[in-house]
Amino acid sequence: MNLATLARHTLSRGATPAATYALLARLGHQPLPVARAVCLALDIPHAETTRRLADCHDALLADPRPNSENDTGELLEALGVFDIPKPLTPTQHTIVALLTTAIDAIGGIRPGHHHGLNRWFTTGNLTAAYLSLTATHPLPRTGDPTTYWTTLTTAGELLTTTPNPDPRLTYALTHCRTQATHT
Repeated sequence: MNLATLARHTLSRGATPAATYALLARLGHQPLPVARAVCLALDIPHAETTRRLADCHDALLADPRPNSENDTGELLEALGVFDIPKPLTPTQHTIVALLTTAIDAIGGIRPGHHHGLNRWFTTGNLTAAYLSLTATHPLPRTGDPTTYWTTLTTAGELLTTTPNPDPRLTYALTHCRTQATHT
C-alpha cells in the first residue's frame, strides 16, 4: 500500500492530519514523503503541496529528532501545511483582494496575524479574517486609516450579501463605517 493510500485510509477512520502524519512517521517512513502523502490524501494539489513543504522542509523535515513525530505533525498542522484549499467564488476573490488592500494599509502587521489571515484565505473563512481585521487599527505613523476603513467597509458590505451572513458582521461593518467617517 502506498503512503498516500495509507494516509487516506487513516484519515477516513477519523484521525487528524497531525495524527496521521505521526502514525506514518512512526512506522519508519521518512518525514518528507509522509507529509507529502498526508497532503495528497487531503486532495491538496501537488504543486501547492510542494510549495508548502519547501517552506518548512529545512526546519521540520530534513533532520527529524527521535520520537518527535507527534510534535512535528502538530507543527505542520499549525503552520497550515494540511489546510485544505477552498475554491473561491468571484465575489470571495474580490473580498480577499479588498482584505489584502486593508492589510497593506495597516502599515505593518505581526507575522502571526498575517499567517492566520493567510490560512483563513486558503480555507475560505473570510468572515473570520474580516472580523480579525476590524478589531485591528492601522499604525499611526505608517498606516493609511482612510484606505483601511473604507476598504474594510466595502469588504463587509460584500460579506453581508452572502447567504446566511454571520450576525457579528453587522456590528463590525457599523464599526468600520464609523471609523471611516472619523478619518
